[in-house]
Amino acid sequence: MMFVLGVVLFALGITASVALHEAGHMWTAQKLGMKVRRYYIGFGPRIFSFRRGETEYGLKALPAGGFCDIAGMTALDELAPDEYDRAMYNQKTWKRLVVMSGGIAMNFLIGIVLVYALAVTSGLPNTDTRAVVGTVGCAAPTQAGAEGGYAPAECEGTGPAQAAGIQPGDVIVAVGDTRVETFGQLVQATQPLSGTVDFTVERGDETLTFPVAIQQVQRWVYESDDPDAQPVSREVGAIGVGGEPRVLEYTPVTAVPATFEFTGYLAARTAEALVQLPSKVSDLWTAVTGGERAVDTPVSVVGASVIGGQFAEAGIWQSFVLLLAQLNFFLGAFNLLPLLPLDGGHMAVAIYERLRNWVRNLRGLADGPPVDYMKLLPLTYVAVVVGGAYMLLTLTADIVNPIKLL
Repeated sequence: MMFVLGVVLFALGITASVALHEAGHMWTAQKLGMKVRRYYIGFGPRIFSFRRGETEYGLKALPAGGFCDIAGMTALDELAPDEYDRAMYNQKTWKRLVVMSGGIAMNFLIGIVLVYALAVTSGLPNTDTRAVVGTVGCAAPTQAGAEGGYAPAECEGTGPAQAAGIQPGDVIVAVGDTRVETFGQLVQATQPLSGTVDFTVERGDETLTFPVAIQQVQRWVYESDDPDAQPVSREVGAIGVGGEPRVLEYTPVTAVPATFEFTGYLAARTAEALVQLPSKVSDLWTAVTGGERAVDTPVSVVGASVIGGQFAEAGIWQSFVLLLAQLNFFLGAFNLLPLLPLDGGHMAVAIYERLRNWVRNLRGLADGPPVDYMKLLPLTYVAVVVGGAYMLLTLTADIVNPIKLL
């Protein structure tokens, strides 16, 4: 039941995000004097509508987004006599850019608000993957098994790392001659060792080396990469350090800079995902034809909703909200691509017309006519066909071989 509720809630979240994207276009167009004919949530048969001023607002049967009809978005648009002066393609370039970026800005704003809400209520994931020392102390001599939740035994006193001079906040970059970049690599490099070993750390602008006497302890470790393998009890090396918390908590004030820092992190990941989209076709085809579905393959609205349902069923609402925020950042970034019929394509046309007219004016010529969208239709059709095929492949993969994170 909770899974179904999660799927429905996430689908509604996507619908609201797309509807607000279109509302961003509508509000900016209205404020800048353009005529907005219609604003609808959903597609398909109309359920109801009403008119306020010159705009018709309504709801349609299929809650799969929405649309905003602005008079004269292109020169192909048929205009009523009273719409010519207010047609979008007749407006100044900056106004056209503001309107076309209004929806994109709305997606980014939604994502930022969701990240801030997450930071205040439950914290944000720690994005620092380096081997940062969070705590120093004794190294527990033993570790409980599965029945005890693999909890370390209680201990007191100074541990090897603390005795050697390693402090919280230090970043361990090498164990002996082995470079380490993550806390997991630090553990793997330390466990086979005994005796005294040099640990290299970065402390501020300094690089320091500390000889650490490795302590032998009992731990449950995995000796195989097989996902079905079970941990076994072994004597391994330890130095008594713990990593930073996986989730960082904030107050309403400290959450503000943390939100923008985390948003920057997500922006970088989103850019990487966009660049990798073409290379994921083979992975999607493998998933469709019966192969293993990689967790980093793209997902459709259906796939994202299913993942949202998985998070809801497991009670991981933080991941539910974070996924919705990431989706909004992706939608915003994707719409920036300079391809028609995306917002970025219309923005590229507006910028081209401005540069062309600037060159014409330098030559003593009048502004040229609006770009002939008929000449751009072949490229638009290519983008629509390629994009549609990609979406269909992703949707098929989500139906026949969905991603299972939990």
